[in-house]
Amino acid sequence: MLSSSMSRKELRGRTCQGKGTLDVLVTDSLERRFVTREDIEHWLETEYRAYAGLPLDSVNLDRIENIICAHSAVRDCEAWLTDDGILHVALSQRQPVMRIQDGQNGYYSDAEGFLFPLQARGSVRVPVVDGYLPIKVPRGYKGALTDPKEATWLNQMLGMVNTIHGSIWEENISQITVNKDGDLVLIPREGKERFLFGSPTRVQDKLELMTAYYESVVPSKEPGWYTLVDVRHRRQLVCRR
Repeated sequence: MLSSSMSRKELRGRTCQGKGTLDVLVTDSLERRFVTREDIEHWLETEYRAYAGLPLDSVNLDRIENIICAHSAVRDCEAWLTDDGILHVALSQRQPVMRIQDGQNGYYSDAEGFLFPLQARGSVRVPVVDGYLPIKVPRGYKGALTDPKEATWLNQMLGMVNTIHGSIWEENISQITVNKDGDLVLIPREGKERFLFGSPTRVQDKLELMTAYYESVVPSKEPGWYTLVDVRHRRQLVCRR
């Protein structure tokens, strides 16, 4: 849209200015730095090509928005022209809540289960999941999982991450690994303990068992006495050396 109502004749008489005047607003740039103004300039130059110098009524704003939104880190965007010929772009970025690492193939998931590749810049500190993953994602893939079984597992993992978020475990758990049996193993930042968590279900109950371990078991033993703590069973801690 234009910032003022102009006649078709006025629109044809005014042209879009070049990239030097391109106005880009990344609304969440303080939180993430996946996308910059230079990225937008490059995408438009290589994919839209010559927009500078076009009459205002010839600039295809829908196409510009589609070009920008096609990039995986962009959640949504809006493009508009003002009657001084300046192209404006406002966009928001996807917010990762979990990083999944399958060998050399790493990707993020947002809270809705939209997967997208790791970005060249702007890494985000989120829980990392690796190991024998029950999902297979092609390199460079973006979008939701289509296999119902894989999507169910991912949604359970997102529910687990959401439960951990804001709790003491958000800082204390450095990694989540899937073992050969499909069980999750939670690895704390300090200590030798590994917590055998099982499936990503009954998350709050299992976290409470982990708390009970630190409050009731650890004070009575030497540091590093136990290396494996099984919290898969209801109201039961199984500790192994």
